[in-house]
Amino acid sequence: MIELAPPPAMSTVQAKPIRILVADDQALFRIALVELLGRDPRIEIAGHVGDGLQAVQKAIELTPDVVLMDIRMPGIDGVEATRRIIAALPGTQVLILTAFETDRHVLEALQAGANAYVLKDSEPATVISSIIAVHSGQRVVTGSAASRVVDMLTGSGPTRQYYDNLTPREIQILTLLAQGLANKQIAHRIKISDKTVRNHISNIYQKVKVVDRSQAVLYAVRKGLVEL
Repeated sequence: MIELAPPPAMSTVQAKPIRILVADDQALFRIALVELLGRDPRIEIAGHVGDGLQAVQKAIELTPDVVLMDIRMPGIDGVEATRRIIAALPGTQVLILTAFETDRHVLEALQAGANAYVLKDSEPATVISSIIAVHSGQRVVTGSAASRVVDMLTGSGPTRQYYDNLTPREIQILTLLAQGLANKQIAHRIKISDKTVRNHISNIYQKVKVVDRSQAVLYAVRKGLVEL
């Protein structure tokens, strides 16, 4: 487990349980997780839902301390649900709990505002400690993708070389481009101007040595940023 921010000072006694909303479309996993977490006196289950839109609605209704969010769900996916929850409830923390461990999924989740990215095959103690860490203000990523994402976000280390010195912003734009978004859609998604998007795309083409979008998409697929 890698912490992307140093932990703040914590009291030895937790004042009240951490209120949790669980969002996962796999009913068996969701119910088992709710039962497991509910046994810990430090955690209170505020509710559980089975799709992304319900997650946003319930989060606004219940104002939990932490939302446990899967990536792939019906309605809207976990990344978009995270983005909407953070926009509506800046004080709520989102912990992504998923089976997907690609650089793209981790990066998108953190850029959407998630505070943690934890794999479903983690030990129960790891999930619980991650919830407590997130609630106390830490940012946590587990799994082998952690070090790559840390490098990507800081723009250093072998990850920077792996992506031909693309910056984190350029990687984000390349990923959205490869997902089929037009320049205006990319600009709206990440809240920059169309001109800035065009400038970034020009820089991307130059760095990765491609001449058009189709070649850029193939590059993104080879690097694991998107899936065919």
